Amino acid sequence: MNENWTVKQVSQLTGLTVRTLHHYDQIGLLKPAFVAENGYRYYNQENLARLQEILLFRELDFPLKDIQQLLDVTEVNRQQVLRDHISLLELKRERLDRIINHARLLTEKGGEVMDFHAFDSSQLEAYKAEAKERWGQTAAYAEFEERYDASKDRVFAQEMQAIFEVFGKMQSLEADHPDVQAQVANLQAYITENFYTCTKEILQNLGLMYVEDERFSANIDRAGGLGTAAFVSQAIAIYCKE
Repeated sequence: MNENWTVKQVSQLTGLTVRTLHHYDQIGLLKPAFVAENGYRYYNQENLARLQEILLFRELDFPLKDIQQLLDVTEVNRQQVLRDHISLLELKRERLDRIINHARLLTEKGGEVMDFHAFDSSQLEAYKAEAKERWGQTAAYAEFEERYDASKDRVFAQEMQAIFEVFGKMQSLEADHPDVQAQVANLQAYITENFYTCTKEILQNLGLMYVEDERFSANIDRAGGLGTAAFVSQAIAIYCKE
């Protein structure tokens, strides 16, 4: 025998409000199996199965209008969209994990997160002043002050821009591709050669700064194209795990 559930029962079962269920009905996302003469909505097993899918897609951050479209496509297409969206969420989770680890590092060690170079030379002095204020007591900063040649600011800006231009052209590749990872090694070597010893720990923190600091993100994306900063950050994270 098929069991039917009222709106109130479905609300209690799922945790959704009655108002939400009424809204789903109004927009055509979840219609009840039938409406009784007294106006009560009743849902059957098929409705609940559809609602379960709606709740899953909602938890995966799909807008309601997209969920409605997904439920109307073939199962094969729906599964492909779901897989693609899960991959996107995994990337977001990895980025959030890196941010949390970065914040933890700052809390535990004071965070020697440094990049004394702006890729826009007009902003370089402001970056250097900020770096000195935040990391002036660290060994890496002392090394930077000893080695840095201010007369080469414009050259440094051009060379760093060229490095990120190469990253930008590589965005069609996966971040763990050998060519991309080789470019991360080039970046690390360039920083070590011209600024300070860039350990993997410092490099990883730089990768976080490239996406967390809007100024760096904007400069890197200006050099390599939209999305370059996030791509470099992901590539650095992979490089530093090895």
